[in-house]
Amino acid sequence: MISAAKISERVRQLGEEITRDYAGRPLVLVCVLKGSFIFASDLARAIDLPLRIDFLGVRSYGVGTDTSGVVQITQDLSSPIANEDVLIVEDIVDTGLTIAHLIDLFRTRQPSSVKICSLLHKPARARVEVPIDYLGFRIEDKFVVGYGLDIAEKYRNLPFIGVVENT
Repeated sequence: MISAAKISERVRQLGEEITRDYAGRPLVLVCVLKGSFIFASDLARAIDLPLRIDFLGVRSYGVGTDTSGVVQITQDLSSPIANEDVLIVEDIVDTGLTIAHLIDLFRTRQPSSVKICSLLHKPARARVEVPIDYLGFRIEDKFVVGYGLDIAEKYRNLPFIGVVENT
């Protein structure tokens, strides 16, 4: 669906946009595990700002391809985010439920700002509207894997985004 070269170019562009928008201010990148770890790693190298990276484990899918609708925190941040600019880095926004939950959760921790950067957005699946401040690609309603995204913990290591047939 999306080649490694197209992903690389878009990540570079996103890094430039983020660098420009934060204009030298320190930034906290929050990598939402597990799916966004590859994207967050490449994005961090494309951002020319002082930054710190933290990780948040979230689960809303089991072993299948349909979200449970319940967002479960499996690993919390290691440091407070009060009075800091926070950029949540997500692999894909489809229903919007996870991001909506994270925005609400993070606001209780009193950061200076919270913005969203997602590699992919699947608008056809949206159940709640959420702001995506930095977006890699809009995609059609197909189950995708690669570049960190998985099905039952498989295919995360593919360098491209591919479509899973017969799910």
